[in-house]
Amino acid sequence: MGKKIRVLIIDDSASVRQTLSRVLTEDPDIEIMGVASDPFMAARKIQEEIPDVITLDVEMPRMDGITFLRKLMSQRPIPVVMCSSLTETGSETLLQALEAGAVDIILKSKIGAADSIADDAMRIREVVKSASHARLGGARHAPGTVRTASASVPTAKLTADVMLPPPTGRAMAKTTEMVTCVGASTGGTEALRQFLEALPANAPGMVIVQHMPEKFTAAFAKRLNGLCAVEVKEAADGDPVLRGHVLIAPGDRHVLLERQGARYHVAVKTGPLVSRHRPSVDVLFRSAARAAGANAMGIIMTGMGDDGARGLLEMHQSGAYTVAQDEATSVVFGMPKEAIAKGGVDRVLPLDQIAREVLITQSKFRGE
Repeated sequence: MGKKIRVLIIDDSASVRQTLSRVLTEDPDIEIMGVASDPFMAARKIQEEIPDVITLDVEMPRMDGITFLRKLMSQRPIPVVMCSSLTETGSETLLQALEAGAVDIILKSKIGAADSIADDAMRIREVVKSASHARLGGARHAPGTVRTASASVPTAKLTADVMLPPPTGRAMAKTTEMVTCVGASTGGTEALRQFLEALPANAPGMVIVQHMPEKFTAAFAKRLNGLCAVEVKEAADGDPVLRGHVLIAPGDRHVLLERQGARYHVAVKTGPLVSRHRPSVDVLFRSAARAAGANAMGIIMTGMGDDGARGLLEMHQSGAYTVAQDEATSVVFGMPKEAIAKGGVDRVLPLDQIAREVLITQSKFRGE
């Protein structure tokens, strides 16, 4: 057993502090270092002891969470998970928080919901554990040896088989058009922004799974669309995959790549958690192996856990070209590392070279 992950909870709601404390300490690898009702009280606690992870409310008296986050990141970077309500305004604020250095999001509106507490509790614990491994300012933050999954949760063992069967062979013959599938988790929001901003307007059609709660993906896609030359939107069932367009999987929904003739579209479906996630990278990648084969390119980016590793291997075995983000530029190297270990990665690249690799691969597809 390694050192436990020590968490500081900052929230002005006593009930939220209590619920978060209970949910987190159900994991034997996590303990609560302290709780604070506002950033000033939190600052005093941090002076006494540095936590491994902070959960931070957005709206608080005396100082809002975003202001505190920016001060913290400029003075003493600590992995921070933001808590916010499930609203459009909250979504925009959370995107600002991610840009300011927060590593992930917890939905406050679901923390105490009895009908979904099992799934939510598991995600909350996984988010905090992932955050404890985050690389901030070029240095990896690692509190100790931590188990990566709770064996008592049956959904952690589900695979993409529940969504579709394994590929039976190569898809269609290689064409001059390619489709790119991307998976990311912790640290992925900023990695995807950098990656997509580097792509031209005629980049290959793309489908992305970023582990993110429902509703936030729409705001995330809208934000990216305003920054990038490619058109970015939250995926809807039946959307075509077109050159110059990027589809982001909606939170709490799986996205699969499907083919009709020589054209590709996405299917957006409900379903159980796969590899502890919904949307799951494995579901997208395995559907790409089945529908696109050698016409696809798979990219796995920063994130905790192994979601996407099996699917990327199947893409590789189906003839797709596969790339993983390297350790030096990953906030958390877990997902790329697992994919590499399974043998499904053709090339490992730093983040700032992945967009160029997509364009080189596109040129080869088009015979240029």
